Amino acid sequence: MEVPVLRKIIHVDMDAFYASVEQMDFPELRGKPLAVGGNETRGVVSAASYEARKFGVRSAMSGIQAKRNCPELIFVPPRFDRYKEISKKIRKIFFDYTDLVEPLSLDEAYLDVTENKKNNPSASLIAEEIRLRIFNEVGLTASAGISVNKFIAKIASDYNKPNGQKTVNPGEVLDFLEKLDVKKFYGVGKVTADKMYQLGIFTGLDLKEKTLEFLEKNFGNSGKHYYQIVRGVHNSAVKPNRKIKSIGAERTFNENLSSEIYMEDRLFNIATELDRRLHKSKISGKTITLKIKYSDFSLQTRSKTLQYFIADKDLIFEVAKDLLYQERLKNSVRLLGISVNNLNNEEKKEKEMPKSVSVQLRFEFKE
Repeated sequence: MEVPVLRKIIHVDMDAFYASVEQMDFPELRGKPLAVGGNETRGVVSAASYEARKFGVRSAMSGIQAKRNCPELIFVPPRFDRYKEISKKIRKIFFDYTDLVEPLSLDEAYLDVTENKKNNPSASLIAEEIRLRIFNEVGLTASAGISVNKFIAKIASDYNKPNGQKTVNPGEVLDFLEKLDVKKFYGVGKVTADKMYQLGIFTGLDLKEKTLEFLEKNFGNSGKHYYQIVRGVHNSAVKPNRKIKSIGAERTFNENLSSEIYMEDRLFNIATELDRRLHKSKISGKTITLKIKYSDFSLQTRSKTLQYFIADKDLIFEVAKDLLYQERLKNSVRLLGISVNNLNNEEKKEKEMPKSVSVQLRFEFKE
């Protein structure tokens, strides 16, 4: 088995980010159950305030179900330009402490502070200072997890939410993981957790007692990953320049569509938006994927890989249209999306990306 590489990693996760930005900008929404995205008849919730979460409202929930759970729920449209603006301010704070910052999304990031610009040996104190600065300079609260690798830091950041943090020191790692419900393990989704439960694996300790052969037999290539992480082994370094793997755009319709003819105009509009995003990122790709969400919320994807890179809306539209007519639709359609992957940024990123830093600690991990 691999030997763990011990680092000082902070995972910072903003609290209900989209909803919190809306409540900050519009004081009349503070203290009220709020959903960003969707509405009471259509669409999907992108984010929910903590007041709404008390009623079981969650991201990715349909607006209809969210309204059923919370009749007083207020829906507001997302303002992504504003969220990006706030996110840039937060990341600027991160870079005051380390250049090893790996954003996962607009509202969360990993920071490697093993060696940091403040020469502060305490990762926990750095996390506290960062969270305080975010509150004072931006006006929002953040939670943080601090530990020896990204996997444990990610789990720990959810431990004392909202507006809290948790440190898992090297000597506490195994005990911390053994007591966790496996559904708390980052990367273990509902389907995998249910399968583990059926196999008698409920906690980290249960998982640790299973052999590598057993886990590989039941979980395939992921078996080795589960075998290692429950032993505290996760040697992935913080990568400041994460390579974009795909770019996409999608639209949820006001009314379900049942004919491909009616979908063509919408598909061209989606291709046009995707064209804009690709050109903004100066990226093109070979694989086009059409995403179809039916009225019963079931999902289907259809893909085609070309011999050449494309980023033009007309070409993207033609491929997506071919995929639309590839087979009959199973039901009426509520959402269409197009994404491009197999991108041409791999060679460029390899030239631009600095080598990742991997430091084996020779000193005590201080709280």
